[in-house]
Amino acid sequence: MTLPALQNTGVIYRRILSQFPQDISLAFAYGSGVFKQHGTSQGQMEKNMLDFVFAVDDPVTWHTMNLLQNRRHYSILKILGPTKISSIQNDYGASVYYNTLVPTDGKIIKYGVISTDSLIDDLMHWKTMYVAGRLHKPVKMLVQDENRKLRAALVSNLKSAVMASFLMLPESFTEEELFLQIAGLSYAGDFRMKIGEDKSKVSNIVEDNIQHFRILYSNILRDCPQVVYKLPQGRLEVDKSPEGQFIQLMALPRTLQQRITKLVDLPGKNRDVEEILLQVAQDPDCGAVVHQGISSIVKSSSITQSIKGIATAGLMKTVSYSSKKLMKMWKSWRRNQSFSQMS
Repeated sequence: MTLPALQNTGVIYRRILSQFPQDISLAFAYGSGVFKQHGTSQGQMEKNMLDFVFAVDDPVTWHTMNLLQNRRHYSILKILGPTKISSIQNDYGASVYYNTLVPTDGKIIKYGVISTDSLIDDLMHWKTMYVAGRLHKPVKMLVQDENRKLRAALVSNLKSAVMASFLMLPESFTEEELFLQIAGLSYAGDFRMKIGEDKSKVSNIVEDNIQHFRILYSNILRDCPQVVYKLPQGRLEVDKSPEGQFIQLMALPRTLQQRITKLVDLPGKNRDVEEILLQVAQDPDCGAVVHQGISSIVKSSSITQSIKGIATAGLMKTVSYSSKKLMKMWKSWRRNQSFSQMS
């Protein structure tokens, strides 16, 4: 069963969604066109591209319908047909197929299509952290069906983000420091943060959206036995004992545990994951090891997905999209320089 677009999503989102095949298990909008970011005026925000992700149960059927309804959205790859497009979606990069710089209902949008199974896999295990990482941050949910496995995976992904962040933070920290850590997980190791992305991106996301982060994470933090959540003061205290860190490491997604194991295990030893995580829990550099593990996941998926994006967007759109990203990065750098000179 598929739920219709939720009534509180706003007319613009419902109008855009109505132009796509409706067999969607999950749809959300994200990014600077949806949530205000620090240093961006309301006027700039309204001009920003709207970013969407659609999870679909049957990518071949969905792309078949979308090619009939919105053939112009696709690059030259449309001549390959829906089966090959679905194969490119599932087998390369982060298992997402993006159509970008699409004029729709007076807005410019970008939308990624991912199979429901691939999304659940990423949420549960952080196989690529590509879509899972976007869902660490506040998004505008537009469609969510009754798939219990998907709903459980969404919650599991948030809990994993909290556990990973605890391991990289000191014993005591503020809500804002936690949310900055969480928001930065999916950018650790992302080569685009060196070329093409605003260097202040993470702080810009968090600074004007503390309340949205609080809504997303408050229940998980209140129920978590690993932390003391002092809500009135906006502070948290986490268990940094080796026993506490071992519990947190054991709660991490499978792919991250495997990456940590690969980083720490000596060649030829072939110890089991639990034994290695017990060693890491007692290491003063435990947080740095976790960060390295996350970076290795993100680096790989960001590179392969970006290469795939050149084909799915087409060369002209890729050049246009990249130049806009670089211009945004330049403007942010100039703005930060002005602030530093004033202070």
